[in-house]
Parts: sequence; C-alpha cells; structure tokens
Amino acid sequence: MSVLVVGADEITPIKAVLNNLGADKIEHWDARNENRVNRKPIPTKTDCVVMLTSFLNHNTMKKIKSEAKKRKIPVVCAKRSVSHVYCEYCKIFGLNKECENCNE
Repeated sequence: MSVLVVGADEITPIKAVLNNLGADKIEHWDARNENRVNRKPIPTKTDCVVMLTSFLNHNTMKKIKSEAKKRKIPVVCAKRSVSHVYCEYCKIFGLNKECENCNE
C-alpha cells in the first residue's frame, strides 16, 4: 500500500506505525510552503492520504480532501500523535485492533 503523509516536519515514528499497518511506500510532504503543496497533485499510485491536521491550514486540507474524494482515495485525518494516527487509520480501514484509546 502506498501512503501520502501531509503535514509535520518529522514523521519517523508515524512511518513505523504505517509500516506495521501494511504501508510499503510512504511519501511525505511537510506542507511548510502551502503554495507548493496546493499546486502538487496527489501521486497517481497513492492508496491512502494521512493528513496531520495540527500542521495544515484549512485551504490545504480542503484541496487535498477534495482531490482524494474525486479519486476515491481514503483520507485519514489525525493530530501528530502516533496513537491518534494508529486509531484513525484503524477506523478508516475497519481494522479490529484492540486499542483502549480508539474505542473512546
């Protein structure tokens, strides 16, 4: 599975979680320069988009969600927390992982 992660500067712990959940290719856009991100299309072979919402402005989130919806790509919106990314990913993909925090 190919995953695009948008937002944040350093995502090494998040990459590890995504790898454990089945992602073999992970591309990261830090979104520091919103104009550059807003003009880039989502890569063609992307199976999922993970948006780290703590680091994105509303226009960037709207643009990415809109493009993903047109292409029927699932979008995971999470804060930049490994546990939050894990829980939201499991919810979107229907993975029945035992997680106390996910069930709240």
